[in-house]
Amino acid sequence: MFFGLVKGEAEARERRKAIRSVLVVEDEPLVAFDNEHVLEMAGYRVAATVDEYAHAVTVIEEESVDLVIADVTLHGDKSGVDLARFAAGKGVAVLFVTGACPVDAREMALGCLAKPYAPRDLLAAIDVLDALLRGKALPRFPDGLHLFEDAA
Repeated sequence: MFFGLVKGEAEARERRKAIRSVLVVEDEPLVAFDNEHVLEMAGYRVAATVDEYAHAVTVIEEESVDLVIADVTLHGDKSGVDLARFAAGKGVAVLFVTGACPVDAREMALGCLAKPYAPRDLLAAIDVLDALLRGKALPRFPDGLHLFEDAA
């Protein structure tokens, strides 16, 4: 029996994804490390993992980023909401990961994943966003994921 992928199949599947490169913006080091590890193990390219607005803006401007996963609270003067506003202006999708989903940022982000969340829930949330961006049927939502009405 063969349970692996046929050569070239993985690359073809990756090309069909809307989200391949992710920027992790998180002020809690352990959460940031866990997110980065889970994303890399799942085959995503992590463009960077940063904890403040200025670094995130630099990455968005200099790297190819398909999705920003951002906490609302960041180090420095600016917040994840400010970052979502910037990313949306650049056409980059945003998923908030936070304990308190910001209702004033509905037009800047696709949705919010409530903390605390399991690694599988983060990956499932990205799968939902990927399907949304590609106009496909949405898979089952993980616990804690809320899409903003404008995105759905």
